[in-house]
Amino acid sequence: MKKLSAKNNTIFAFSKNNKPALFIDSGETIEVETLDALSNQIRGEEDMISGIDWNHINPATGPIYVNEARKGDTLKVTIEKINIDDQGVLLAGPDLGMLGDEFTEMTKKIVQIKDDQVVFNDKLSFPITKMIGVIGVAPEHVDIPCGTPESHGGNMDTTVIKEGSVLYLPVFVDGALLALGDFHGAMGDGEISGTGVEIAGSAVLKVEVVKEQTIEHPIVKYAEGLSFIVSKEILDEAVKESTKQAVHFLERHTDLSLEEAAMLMSAVGQAQISQVVDPLMTARFLIPQFVLDAYHIKVF
Repeated sequence: MKKLSAKNNTIFAFSKNNKPALFIDSGETIEVETLDALSNQIRGEEDMISGIDWNHINPATGPIYVNEARKGDTLKVTIEKINIDDQGVLLAGPDLGMLGDEFTEMTKKIVQIKDDQVVFNDKLSFPITKMIGVIGVAPEHVDIPCGTPESHGGNMDTTVIKEGSVLYLPVFVDGALLALGDFHGAMGDGEISGTGVEIAGSAVLKVEVVKEQTIEHPIVKYAEGLSFIVSKEILDEAVKESTKQAVHFLERHTDLSLEEAAMLMSAVGQAQISQVVDPLMTARFLIPQFVLDAYHIKVF
């Protein structure tokens, strides 16, 4: 299995001009090491927030050139394993998250990971919920900072991009140029303070190219069903487009009319928030697994 270290292999923008850090064939399984969202700049209480280089946040490791990938294909990324460090960091402060207008200074909190629990304080520990915040491919035209989500993926901060999930990404350039980072030991939907438990780690991924299948936005398959992920300037727009993506998918893959598909999703589908703190807002719409089973729908 090929391994890619974060050392000297981090990027801060998804770009077709990034030089590949690793070449792989479709179907290969790889292990990718990542820094945390702050580029590991806060490791102890002595590390001051004032010393953070904000130009080096949300790093992604890569890019990874997938030899068979061509524009118009779909990249299938199976997240087989997520490994995380034994400590993470959270932040709160001015202009950060939903309460940023109520804070006067930046505050950090370093937390330990013990026995698959986040030790928040001496009264409270809670289970880890490992997930990948930043994962995507190179966009076709302009470079996109790793902190911004879009149709290429990027900083989607979506809790269901986790161990055991399968992420599908549209391919815009030859090789796809996959990169990932911004792992979380735990993160709630919305990521309302701008950070979850930001943590370094590594992921074992199986990467495959799906030919003659084109998608517009990322899609993720997991135990609960199939979610369609969309990022827009306004959350309402992201919810609307993710809903449309899901309903039209059902219409194409079943004998349901558009009206029936819409009614079914209004009854059992789930419009969900991924994050509301990045330059674009991210929403997802879930088609439950029992609907996929009833119509024998196999994703690609």
